[in-house]
Amino acid sequence: MVAPPYFDVPPKAYGGVEIIVAELIDALVERGHYVVLVGAGRNGTRAQEFIATRDEPCPSQLGEPLPEVLHAARVGQLLCDVGVDLVHDHTLAGPLLAAGRLVPTLVTAHGSVSGDAGHYYRALGKSISLVGISDAQRRSAPDLPWLATVYNAVRVDTFPFRRDKGDFALFLGRFHPDKAPHLAINAARAAGLPIVLAGKCSERIEHEYFARMVAPRLGSDVTVFGLADAQAKRELLSRARCLLFPICWEEPFGMVMIEAMACGTPVVAVRKGSVPEVIEHGRTGIVVDDAEQLPDAIEQARLVDPAECRRTAEERFDVPIMAGRYEAVYRQLVSDDAWYDPVSVAS
Repeated sequence: MVAPPYFDVPPKAYGGVEIIVAELIDALVERGHYVVLVGAGRNGTRAQEFIATRDEPCPSQLGEPLPEVLHAARVGQLLCDVGVDLVHDHTLAGPLLAAGRLVPTLVTAHGSVSGDAGHYYRALGKSISLVGISDAQRRSAPDLPWLATVYNAVRVDTFPFRRDKGDFALFLGRFHPDKAPHLAINAARAAGLPIVLAGKCSERIEHEYFARMVAPRLGSDVTVFGLADAQAKRELLSRARCLLFPICWEEPFGMVMIEAMACGTPVVAVRKGSVPEVIEHGRTGIVVDDAEQLPDAIEQARLVDPAECRRTAEERFDVPIMAGRYEAVYRQLVSDDAWYDPVSVAS
């Protein structure tokens, strides 16, 4: 299991990919597998073996290519003497090494597969097999070597369920134009509801966006919480009347949606990317076609049953479900006829 080098596994606060990697490892170990984790910094998982490519992760360099290229180069050296049945890579640069391996490489595409990203995966050819995190992601590049769709997941029982909600809306995510927290402010204000903004604001584009689009909208009805760690995130999600998800791009998944559902909190979202796959309109949230409809959707979300949100998270997005699906993909991949003839499995 190859994790990116930017955060610990699991991360202390921000780090969606690292959360997935950590949960998947622990679930696989519970299912009897021997897992070697390659990452940076410390190992906080149940992996039986840990190989570090650097002593400390490099969160301040998130978005820069060189740390991941160096990480990949060291992974290639370190795995030479480790006997594994397959490599599951969660990085961008790491799959470049797949062609030189005698075992198959499975790659989870955690981001966009459009444009240059799609060209990159195409250039890798049959050296890799891809897992998508939503069918919407796969539809954006159907010719890539997809083996399966496996939804991301959370350990639902670690999220507090609360039926009685507070009197505020929540935005939880990066302060980035794609995530559009300024639209969340607009919607909550139009609905007459205070809003709490929590998330990461560390990269240059995030600082510039905050200054240009968020700061001018601040007022007494807006609380900027900052970066929320695991405990604070759960507290905010469980207390919020609704989670606002006003994305402006084709988001391939969106972990915060299932985290909110696990807390019994409905999601009010714009219909882009995986949103219609994850959110069942009227049952676990309200899905609208454009941001202008969000204020009315906030009111409609009052009718969503928190128990249905929690039940759906348990039935569709719990870690054991994700682990079982990945296990099925692994078995298919290491069989003689699957490596170079990828087919779809149940998602």
